[in-house]
Order: sequence, then structure tokens, then C-alpha cells
Amino acid sequence: MKTLFVKLVWRVVAVLALCTAGLCAAEMKAGVAKLEITPVTPVWLSGYAARTHPSDGVLVPLWAKALALESSKGQRFVMVTIDVVGIPRSVADEVATRVHKQYGLERRQLLLNTTHTHTGPMVWPNLMNLAVIAPDEQRRLIAYSRTLTDALVSVTGAALKDLADATVFYGEDSAAFAMNRRLPTPTGFQNAPNPDGLVDHRVPVLKIADRSGKVRAILFAYACHNTTLGADIYQFSGDYAGYAQAALEREYPGAAAMFMMLCAGDQNPYPRGTVALAEQHGNELAAAVVRVLSRSMTPVGGPIRSTFRLTELRLAPRSREDFEQERKSPVPAVVRRAELMLKAMDAGQRIDKVEYPVEAIRFGHSLTLLALGGEVTVDYALRVQREYHGEPIIVAAYSNDVMSYIPSARVLREGGYEAVDSMPYYGLAGTYASDVEDRVFAAIHQVMGRVGR
Repeated sequence: MKTLFVKLVWRVVAVLALCTAGLCAAEMKAGVAKLEITPVTPVWLSGYAARTHPSDGVLVPLWAKALALESSKGQRFVMVTIDVVGIPRSVADEVATRVHKQYGLERRQLLLNTTHTHTGPMVWPNLMNLAVIAPDEQRRLIAYSRTLTDALVSVTGAALKDLADATVFYGEDSAAFAMNRRLPTPTGFQNAPNPDGLVDHRVPVLKIADRSGKVRAILFAYACHNTTLGADIYQFSGDYAGYAQAALEREYPGAAAMFMMLCAGDQNPYPRGTVALAEQHGNELAAAVVRVLSRSMTPVGGPIRSTFRLTELRLAPRSREDFEQERKSPVPAVVRRAELMLKAMDAGQRIDKVEYPVEAIRFGHSLTLLALGGEVTVDYALRVQREYHGEPIIVAAYSNDVMSYIPSARVLREGGYEAVDSMPYYGLAGTYASDVEDRVFAAIHQVMGRVGR
């Protein structure tokens, strides 16, 4: 009897030792998949209105990468990172519908995050008002959108089929090349470096390893526009995030490195403008991730709880007369927007609201991932960090739909590109109403409450 008791004691000690080492995270299962999504023919690049012709080569291949996590039967979640500037709601909805039909995954169990590279293809009809696209080019873009949709369904399914016992860990570091780009001047806020502006330099990192400790996937994130490369570049690449992913996959052979974009709406990489600088920033970001992976990290376990909801954001009222006047604008995108809005009004369509996706995923009591749609300014991430204390929280943007910039109340009051001048390119009627931040946070509070935060 005494011998049995001693064995039980040593078994408990052994379990506690494993937990201390972080191996208790082995209760999770993980699946990983990646699929190249670089267009095989030249297509129009997205992100800059100044471009005048389709792509003409490849600097770094583009990827869709999926990470499936399961804490117990039915408690699954798949996040997919996509090397494009953004996806429209129509693509996200079709992917979610097909994934549910083929793999039984609920909408709340799927997250689609775009890396926002400005050297990626346009995903029609996202940012379709960015330029005048010839009919034959439109057909190529529509075909690519369909191909991408198929790829996102396939990579999600492949990750789910790859589920196996895994350990999951979390850590953070920082990188300093992001800078606020809203510079106050006597004539208003200009798109220029502002060393005194708000930033979020954190680099959140998830490590997924098999039971032997071999790294299978690295999910890392940062809040900075993928705009090191300018409108003069016509070759596909993931910008700094593409170079960072490639560097990490060289450092950890066989692992998939996945980049998730955070609240980067008013953040740019500096310095910028050359391929060498994009690679430099990518290497700096990869080095931050390696530092995290070389240290002790926090185990992440289940249960996985997730929720997804659409909320309504209002746009400031606009009249028919406003758009008639805008038809005289010297800015081509404004003229095109006016024509779109007048056509919509004639058809009896509403132009004064936007459906906005908000998603939350919580892993036990160790980590929460909050995913917001659109080009969210950094104020939102900083406010979430202030309001929710305790366990770490990652605040991603560019998720599930990139319909416009999402200015905070402060940015909306100040004006400038993120609040006003960007809206025509997205084909929206005008600026958001003054309650935009309140409405987004009402939805944030609801989804966070549903996952227990």
C-alpha cells in the first residue's frame, strides 16, 4: 500500500513538472497548411491609386496559410493569413459557407486575416474604385478572386485534416520600425512621419510544436502598414511581412510562418521606398520573433471559446446635391464615387450604413484574440489593452472584411486621410458618423463578454 502511495506521489510530481515545463499544453491538437496564391498571369496590384498597369513579376511568392487548433471535440478554430491587401465581405462569406458545408466549421470558428501588402493582387471587388480598370483586366481580377476563394477553402480543409497532438505557447517582443503617419500641420493632418504619434510596437508570437518539441507553425503579428514598397513596384511580394515569413521559415525548416496584421491603419514603416528596406524591416521583425522563441513562453490551452457578430456602423448623412457637386471634383476617385452613389440612390439602395464584423477567440484563461474588420487605427488596440487586464490579448484588424478605414473618435475629429480622404477609394458615401468608436466598442464588449472576458 505504501509502495502504491509513493508511486502516486511521484506520478503527481511528474505531472506538475511537465506542466512547469509547459508540456501541459499538449492537450491541444494543431493542424497546419499553406498554399501559394501568387497569380499565374499579370493582374492589377492593389493599395496605390498611382499605378498605371498590371503586375510584371514576382519578388516574393504570396501565400495563404492556415492554422487549425482543437482543444476538445467540437472546440475547434482555424485562422487563415492571406498575403493580399484585403478581402471583401463577399469572399469571406463564400469561404465561410463552403467551409461550413464541407468541414462543419461554424462562422465563429473561422478567422480570415489579410496581411495588407500593397504589392499583392486586387481581390475584386475590394478597393475597386482605386483606379479605372479596363474590362479585360476586370475579368482577370474576378477570375483571381474565384481562384483565391477556392484556395482559402482548400487550405482551411487541409489544416483541419492535419490535426495532431501539439503544444502551443505565447510570448511577446517588440520591433521599432513602425511609426505613426498622421502629422499635425497648420493646414491639417498630413500623411507623413510623426515621431510623437501613438504606436503599438508589440510583436505577439504563438509557437506551435509537435510533442517532440519540433516547431510546426509560428504565428506572429505587428501593427504596421505593409507599405515599405511604393507605387513604382509592380512585382508581387508580401512586403516586410513576406520577407519576415521567409526568414523565419529558413530559420525553422519545415515550419509555417504566418503573419497577422494588427491595428495598423495609421502606422507606416520608416524608412521606406526600396526592396532593401522591406527586407531590412522583415529581418528586424523576424529577429524579434526568434528572441521570443528562444525564451521561456507561456503555455496556451483550452477550452477554445469563440464568437462572431456583425454590427452596424453609420455613415454621416449625404445628400444628392453633395454628390452632384462632387462630380466636379479634380480627384478622379471622388468623381467615380459620386457616380456610384448617384446610381445607388436611383436604384433605391441604402448608402448610409456598413455591416462590420467583430470576432473574439479565447484560449482557456491564457490568451484572447480579438479580430476587427477594416483598416483600424491604433487607438482601438490601445483602448482594448486599457480596458481588459490580466491575460494577454491580441487585437487584429484587416479581418473577415476590409471595407474601409475605421477611424477612432479622435482621428475622425482631426480629419485627414484615414478619416476622410480614403473613403472614395473604398466606394463609401462619406465619413463615418461621430459614434463610430462607440458602436465598434459596443460590439467588442459583447463578443468579449461571450468568451468570458
